[in-house]
Amino acid sequence: MAAVESNMMPLGTVAPDFDLPDVVSGENKTLEDVQLEYGLVVMFICAHCPYVKNIEEEIAVVARQYTEQKIGFVAISSNDSSAYPDDAPEGLKAQAEEFEFCFPYLFDESQEVAKAYQAACTPEFYLFDEELKCIYRGRFDASTPGNPEPVTGDDLINALEAHLEDEPQAEDQKPSIGCSIKWK
Repeated sequence: MAAVESNMMPLGTVAPDFDLPDVVSGENKTLEDVQLEYGLVVMFICAHCPYVKNIEEEIAVVARQYTEQKIGFVAISSNDSSAYPDDAPEGLKAQAEEFEFCFPYLFDESQEVAKAYQAACTPEFYLFDEELKCIYRGRFDASTPGNPEPVTGDDLINALEAHLEDEPQAEDQKPSIGCSIKWK
């Protein structure tokens, strides 16, 4: 598994819109559908990546906690599912159900949404404020498969807490590291 770093979308970038099918409900969801009162976390994840598997249980916990605080969450998988069948909608739905994801899990078959977000790897996280401007992008925490760091979600949680407390975001935002998006 070759590790790739996220591209680090420029802070202040407005979240690109999307209209993608949710693998669980079958309904299409847009940016407006998933944003809540205090903003939105957009995650690029998938079912097969060991970097995602390392944190998927904690992603579910963090999402439940902050959805209650009116920050929306959405996951998007943009991998080429013909080359990676686990990342086809059925595999993504099984992952969402296993970990009881409380957020829509969208399938970006055309990969246009991943390109619009400048996504490079899975997992990758973006936090947008109430105006849908990017205030955090990067990693979930310091853990990766095989390193001794515990899975905590600290980097994302610190960004969420700073936003909710109307404090400045950390200037030293670390890129996410994971498997490359599997481009067609």
